[in-house]
Amino acid sequence: MSEQALHVKKPGWFTVNVFNRTVAWMTRRGLSVWGSRVLAVRGRKSGEWRTTPVNVLTLDGERFLVAPRGHVQWTYNMRAAGGGELRLGKGVEEFTATEVGDDEKPAILRAYLKRWKAEVGVFFNGVGPDSSEEDLRRISPDHPVFRIHPAAGA
Repeated sequence: MSEQALHVKKPGWFTVNVFNRTVAWMTRRGLSVWGSRVLAVRGRKSGEWRTTPVNVLTLDGERFLVAPRGHVQWTYNMRAAGGGELRLGKGVEEFTATEVGDDEKPAILRAYLKRWKAEVGVFFNGVGPDSSEEDLRRISPDHPVFRIHPAAGA
């Protein structure tokens, strides 16, 4: 499936211009908002660092990055780079990432929505933390999920 063929629900003006910028500003200064970090990943074409605010989910001792808006630039870059950095203030955590298969996603998506539905629920087409397993499986292909691991030597 080509990048252009995918329909991505764009965030609203308030989310882009106020909410995301506020969370990113706070996170860069070392204040985590509900697990927020600034994700830095090398661009797959430019090789330059690209950053975006993300929520890191911890579930059963493992950590995950979920793409609530679907297949977006950071997800393509993550696949190409195989990892990146999570930044909080001056702290930088290098990590590697493996993409989670669709069969594993329902429990992860349920936990993510339970924690952040108010912030990202609009991107899940009416599916929430109390939705059926079937509904979570149905939307799984639309939301990339990456398991994050500390980089070697970190």
